[in-house]
Amino acid sequence: MKALIVDDAKVVRVALGRIMNQLGYETVTAENGLEALEQMEAHPDTDVVMLDWNMPVMNGYDFLVAMREDSRFGNSPKVIMVTTETGMGSMMKALAAGADEYIMKPFDREMVSGKLMMIGLEVSDPGSE
Repeated sequence: MKALIVDDAKVVRVALGRIMNQLGYETVTAENGLEALEQMEAHPDTDVVMLDWNMPVMNGYDFLVAMREDSRFGNSPKVIMVTTETGMGSMMKALAAGADEYIMKPFDREMVSGKLMMIGLEVSDPGSE
């Protein structure tokens, strides 16, 4: 299983990468939406994108729209927004654009594994720390 982690903050990419590895996912990372599109081309077998909203160059929302409109990707992979954008309007906008779930920062392993399972993705050993 493969996850693409997209966030401009290295500390978030590392923390989320560690959690995803513990849950059985190989990870690749990107610092913005433009890099994320390049990673999607390089890794078309990506199962889930963990996506921040506020990033330079191309934000998460614009990446999500571009990815969902690209016939190579369509509705695959699953997308979980992982963001500080806590407003209901932002959440609805992301879900309408094709996000599958939404995690508000700060996050922990339990939150991440729960959201992955909610959208039908596998999680290895979700209960251990």
